[in-house]
Amino acid sequence: MTPPLRRVSAGAHYGVRDWLVQRVTALILLAFVLLLAGALLLGGRTDYPGWAAIFAPLPAKLLTALAVIALCYHAWIGVRDIWMDYIRHTGVRLALHAATILWLLYCVLWAVQILWSV
Repeated sequence: MTPPLRRVSAGAHYGVRDWLVQRVTALILLAFVLLLAGALLLGGRTDYPGWAAIFAPLPAKLLTALAVIALCYHAWIGVRDIWMDYIRHTGVRLALHAATILWLLYCVLWAVQILWSV
């Protein structure tokens, strides 16, 4: 009797987890966009005081911060996969990963700074 064939797998094994995270972050972003659209439809003002009134309450700031974090995590998974699929040189890929992480962290910090200045 022959032993069962074993599947040899390689790679980082991110597949299912990353697929799920992409869907969850997309749902967070969809909910945020729908809430923002509802606030704009109910408020109607698109000048600076109108926007400031939407984002001034603490719950709005927290939801917006969550949406920004979800957006950056969503982007990280997509860009990381692009670098892993198309950049063969390990050093270049590592440099691109580091640059992407730094840029996304900068975007999160900048967005939080903007939110808390309103």
